[in-house]
Amino acid sequence: MEITKNTDVLIKQEDELQFINFGGDDALRLGLLIINIAKDEIKKGVAVHIENDKHPLFTCYMDGTTDNNLYWVNTKKNVVKKYEHSSLYIGEIYKNQGTTFHKETNLSDAEYQAEGGSFPLIIKGQGRIGTVTVSGLTGEEDHALAVEGIRRFLQG
Repeated sequence: MEITKNTDVLIKQEDELQFINFGGDDALRLGLLIINIAKDEIKKGVAVHIENDKHPLFTCYMDGTTDNNLYWVNTKKNVVKKYEHSSLYIGEIYKNQGTTFHKETNLSDAEYQAEGGSFPLIIKGQGRIGTVTVSGLTGEEDHALAVEGIRRFLQG
């Protein structure tokens, strides 16, 4: 897994990791793929939540997660839904400007956290249709796990 905070790399990931289509069966396959990477390679429990903009498609809170992970899943995915980019990218944009997400946006901490872990589900030619969110590691690791899962899914 590649861990980065470089905004050029982060935006390039969004340009590269796009789907032709995405439905419930895809969400199940992607969710289980992310869970298996966490279990077999990282050896830690994470929460994984995949949704389209209408409803949840896949949710799993592995052993080792807590109620706190629900907060992080919701607040990180809200950033992606509002800004159309990964939660890590949005947070890093503000840090690169020498400020913080909350200081500049005045959005509620209880509803929005621009920390890594939520990535947009993008359909080529259509745009963002949902989110893939991981919680349980550091923000950068959560982001890297979501990206790695999507990359492997798209590779076959």
